Amino acid sequence: MKMICWLSFFAFHSIAQAQVLATVGNQKITVKDFNKKLADVRMASPLNTPTPEQFLEDLIRFEIGVQEAQKIKLQNDPMVKERMKQALYGVLLEKKLGAKVEGIKISEGELKAYYKNNPDLHLAHILIDVKPNATSQEREVAKRRALEILEEVKASKRPFAELVKLYSDDIPTKEFGGDIGFQSRATLSPEIYSFAQGMSKGQIKGLVETQFGYHILQLVDRRSYELADKRQIRLSLFESKRAQIFNNYFNSVKKKYKVSVDAKALQSLKK
Repeated sequence: MKMICWLSFFAFHSIAQAQVLATVGNQKITVKDFNKKLADVRMASPLNTPTPEQFLEDLIRFEIGVQEAQKIKLQNDPMVKERMKQALYGVLLEKKLGAKVEGIKISEGELKAYYKNNPDLHLAHILIDVKPNATSQEREVAKRRALEILEEVKASKRPFAELVKLYSDDIPTKEFGGDIGFQSRATLSPEIYSFAQGMSKGQIKGLVETQFGYHILQLVDRRSYELADKRQIRLSLFESKRAQIFNNYFNSVKKKYKVSVDAKALQSLKK
């Protein structure tokens, strides 16, 4: 008897969920659809959820809007197609990689090992400016000037901060001896960070070329792990692990597609 009652309950529940709550043109809104979508809204914003009546009106307006858009063939609009591609890409990543990213775990040992290879660096610099639209000839002139300044800096007995005031084109840091404070791998350009990482404390070295020009660097200090922002290290390591998951996936999938790059066109974009 009890089994019959349970079966009757589930049958009734299934029928109730399939019941059509509203019809909008050619689209039906079932009780099941309504409950699921309302539950999602309540989870996302538990303190500001609409009443069932308000939410049903929102769903009706949504369906009206979609059907109106289809009538005027907005699905063929280039902007809509581009957004659809973005949505497909996002859903693909969520389906294929979401669980792996959520499953990332980081131990204290991993944090220390990561920071050892990616410490915060305290730098000061002299910048020999190169304008964004500079020609190759103008860039070469700037490089020769930078090399001359580098030799003068190496030979000088004066403090680096004084030399910055003489030679640097970086106005914001010039009055502070070129000091840019402690920086992480995430906040420095890859060229500068990789170069400075191999320097010893107090060393002055150059040149490093970036989009801004040529840099002469002084490594002022390295921040110890004990004084470092552990939360920031964790975020950086998480991002590194996440990037590795993405790289592994696309390196695998990329083999299925023929990809060609116009090297000359790419090079022209860098000028």
